Amino acid sequence: MNTNKFISLGVLAVAASLTMIGCKPKGPQTVTTGGAAEKVYVAPGKYDEFYDIVSGGFNGQMSVYGLPSGRLFRIIPVFSLFPENGYGFSEETKPMLNTSHGFVPWDDLHHIALSQTKGEHDGRWAFGNANNTPRIGRVDMKTFRTMEIIELPNSGGNHSSPFITENSEYVVAGTRFSVPVGENRDVPVSSYKKNFRGTLSFVSVDPANGGMKIAFQLATPPVDFDLSRAGKGPSHGWFFFSCYNTEQAYTLLEVNASQRDKDFILAVNWKKAEEYLKAGKAKKITNVKYAHNYLDEKTHTATSEMLNEVMELDIAQLKDIAYFIPCPKSPHGCDTDPSGEYIVASGKLAALIPVFSFKKIQDAIANKDFDGEFGGVPIIKYESALKGEVQKPGLGPLHTEFDGRGNAYTSMFVSSEIVKWDLNTLQVLDRVPTYYSVGHLSVPGGPTAKPYGKYVIAYNKITKDRYLPTGPELTQSAQIYSIDGDKMQLLLDFPTTGEPHYAEAIAAEKVAPNSTKIYKIEDNNHPYVARGEKQTKVERKGNRVDVYMTAIRSHLTPDNIEGVKLGDEVYFHVTNLEQDWDIPHGFAVKGAANAEILIMPGETQTLKWKPTEVGVVPFYCTDFCSALHQEMQGYVRVSPPNSNVPLKFSTGKIEPSGEK
Repeated sequence: MNTNKFISLGVLAVAASLTMIGCKPKGPQTVTTGGAAEKVYVAPGKYDEFYDIVSGGFNGQMSVYGLPSGRLFRIIPVFSLFPENGYGFSEETKPMLNTSHGFVPWDDLHHIALSQTKGEHDGRWAFGNANNTPRIGRVDMKTFRTMEIIELPNSGGNHSSPFITENSEYVVAGTRFSVPVGENRDVPVSSYKKNFRGTLSFVSVDPANGGMKIAFQLATPPVDFDLSRAGKGPSHGWFFFSCYNTEQAYTLLEVNASQRDKDFILAVNWKKAEEYLKAGKAKKITNVKYAHNYLDEKTHTATSEMLNEVMELDIAQLKDIAYFIPCPKSPHGCDTDPSGEYIVASGKLAALIPVFSFKKIQDAIANKDFDGEFGGVPIIKYESALKGEVQKPGLGPLHTEFDGRGNAYTSMFVSSEIVKWDLNTLQVLDRVPTYYSVGHLSVPGGPTAKPYGKYVIAYNKITKDRYLPTGPELTQSAQIYSIDGDKMQLLLDFPTTGEPHYAEAIAAEKVAPNSTKIYKIEDNNHPYVARGEKQTKVERKGNRVDVYMTAIRSHLTPDNIEGVKLGDEVYFHVTNLEQDWDIPHGFAVKGAANAEILIMPGETQTLKWKPTEVGVVPFYCTDFCSALHQEMQGYVRVSPPNSNVPLKFSTGKIEPSGEK
């Protein structure tokens, strides 16, 4: 394709996008007719129908919203420090952010995957990806806490992640950037085609406790992987990845990686890969280093271990593991319908949406209906895999979800709209504008075998004129549409935190009844727990001082500590003695260089503090807990390094006035 022509097309696409951005709805009546407000109203004291687990993008967090209300319930720190509750600051959670590169306190969380059983959401775990320092995190849906993070070696970036099989056998990650791997990684960038490669990581999930382990990795030709979905039903045992940059460019990709009319969908037979793994066909790679971090539910303490081997299968050598399917053009989305028969691909620069048939793919493989190879991997002929094409759906198709009634919904980034179309006839049925530039969208249960088919939520990249201005930086936007009728109807838009990409929504009834209310104090096996005020104490070992402290409405024990010296490292191990739901206590020390900690009922958390000057330093509870919350405070006396002030502690003890 002529480069100048391509750039001109790109300019036209951008112009179309800007035109759409400038089109305001004519008035509020265009989006609030037909009882829309009633459909999203959740009365005081009533609960939302769905939990919406939303990626935070560049904030490295997940957010929990209610649907249909759009109310924000919680932010869950996964890959980023979070001063609000001390995640990454407390001694218990610091190991969660450990990597082979050291302590990494930030990442870019793009995608969510909720655990499934028999193709349906089961309410156990939520998984999220770290795009920058490749990792996968697992959140327990009972506590809404990050319980585990595993780093992915041999990955140049982890955008294509995490995607889950229909029984949560694996969460799967594809490298965003192909990179040199192995012994010699100091190679010219221009040797991309020869020395770079991609990697697909299959991370197994323990069905009993969710524990993650890299089962195997697939080495692939050097391309960039975008999005993926597992097969289901008849296609169970297969995975489908979109990939771009089949030009194998390494500079100015917006032009050089957009030359071909078709890139690929990579179809992977992971059941066959398991067979080869069991038969000893995999190569053990030992020149890797990656962290595995996990939080113990009984001790409330994280551990980080460093691992140094993975098993690798090369799809170019084992030719019946994987097959390329041509896909126009620069594909982003790759989605399997609820039946598992159809794979919908979305080329960002394509003027149509191809729909592939799993049965036809299998027939093509059996008949060796190939059109050569790419990087040693067979290419299935486009027409042989194709069910058909959705013609003129809109500009910039990105991502598709399903309502379980035979309809598909595709986000159109450039033309700022959601398009509804029929999976059988491939005819466009409806379209509605979004405000503006929708990226991902989400139907509750949309990626599962049984979607709920009641709403679709658009996650928009631009919110110009939708909300009160807050300087040059505006909030991101989500918009909820009803899809339970023939026509989509905009019900509500609401601001979101961070930069959401993808989200998954699950029925509240699958999560709420199992929610953890408190931690039983008798089950707290933290090594520094104080299960009652009589167990509080202060101990010195060299220049380390351990404070076994308790918190209960409305005092801290001990609340007077003396004998700490400049140069000491003080560890405040605070146990919340409350056994009543929603009574956390916080703890902070004046001038501390880290953050507060927030301690849930029955839990122990530790704040490390190194005093910087001689004097008396206040500490206090940071979370409002009672009418006398303001009085929940204490003092620690810091003396010079050579001081002979004895170490002592007390609560409620009145000393004679003026005692030194």
